[in-house]
Amino acid sequence: MQEHGFYQSGGAYGFRDQLQDTLGLKYLDIKKMKKQIIKHASHQFIEGDVEHWWHEETKRGIRTRFSDDRLWLVYLCLEYIKTSGDYSILEEKIPYLDGAKLEYGQDEEYDIHEFSKYEETLYEHCIRAIDISLKFGVNNLPLIGSGDWNDGFSTVGNKGKGESIWLGFFLYDVINRFLNILKKKEDYKKIQEYEAILEKLKKALNENGWDEKWYKRAYTDDGKILGSIKNSECCIDSIAQSWSVISGAGDEEKTHIAMNSLEEKLINNKEGIIKLLDPPFEKSDLEPGYIKNYLPGVRENGGQYTHECCC
Repeated sequence: MQEHGFYQSGGAYGFRDQLQDTLGLKYLDIKKMKKQIIKHASHQFIEGDVEHWWHEETKRGIRTRFSDDRLWLVYLCLEYIKTSGDYSILEEKIPYLDGAKLEYGQDEEYDIHEFSKYEETLYEHCIRAIDISLKFGVNNLPLIGSGDWNDGFSTVGNKGKGESIWLGFFLYDVINRFLNILKKKEDYKKIQEYEAILEKLKKALNENGWDEKWYKRAYTDDGKILGSIKNSECCIDSIAQSWSVISGAGDEEKTHIAMNSLEEKLINNKEGIIKLLDPPFEKSDLEPGYIKNYLPGVRENGGQYTHECCC
């Protein structure tokens, strides 16, 4: 019998979660936002990945293959600078964490991670976060690893082949906006490198990421599609559609079609909710990960999810 979960254990600092919560402070207390960004940067490994969450008191945290966490650090830096005009945050010297790399086939490791003696500027932390994210699959879309913004997609790409369309839009947005920082730094080599990646990524999103009336959500390790019009479950996912617009990477005609599909398929005006995906996972042969342990319509499995403003 399949077990269903109604909650998750907590008590830790979530890398992505706390950064997103901090977005709301940019209009209230920008200094706290800055402090949180610097704190999170110190929970990044030299390779560019980060602790998915950690316990402050014990210095224990979990190193994972989540593909989006580190990019939220860059996103918050961009939002902070956009709001405050303070570029000096990029010159803050911040240490990395010391920690053993994950072995092949290992999705995560909970361990004690001490701060290393090696420091770099926040600017260099951001570069490392972007560069480790530039791993693409056969469809020229970014590898999803053991999950992206939807943590429950834990087995979509944990064998190293699955790709995320949403992550593609998010990565595009982060890199495209970071170009302004590179221009200020006069880092022309990186500008040229990132512009080439953006061009290739946009093409892949609008060709390999498109599915007749909306954008797909992901390709699994074995080539199955999440967010396909042909699916009986997870036929459409909301964040792939919304971020095609937010990022500016979606072709204009396709984004109009995609958002009309989102409104038709995912917005329930009677109940006053916008579903994350539909239909929820339950009985199909799709095995995306622990998201399927949630009851249909609960949490990430087709419920409504809300965060601080991300645009």
